[in-house]
Amino acid sequence: DGSVVTWGYPNTGGDSSAVQDQLTNVREIQATERAFAAILADGSVVAWGNPNAGSYIGPVISEKLKNVQRLAASHGAFAAILSDGSVVSWGLHRYGGDNSAVQDQLVYL
Repeated sequence: DGSVVTWGYPNTGGDSSAVQDQLTNVREIQATERAFAAILADGSVVAWGNPNAGSYIGPVISEKLKNVQRLAASHGAFAAILSDGSVVSWGLHRYGGDNSAVQDQLVYL
């Protein structure tokens, strides 16, 4: 039915109560070591868990996360493929959270 139930250590995503009301019509979930991100039916993304492992989506990234088709996760970052084939990433830079150096190469994926 697209709902999500979480359990485990709160700081690693086991407690989704802060975003539970947003976790409806979930299409896909991916996880870093300490955070989770979900694509909703409307193509937006909700994340929870440790903010240092990808759960924090700042306003600049949030504005770009529209029409998300797929998510991928590394140890501490997420990448989203949008409907136009472009990629948006966030999380720890050393794990791929900053793709600005290669952004122009990440098209039509």
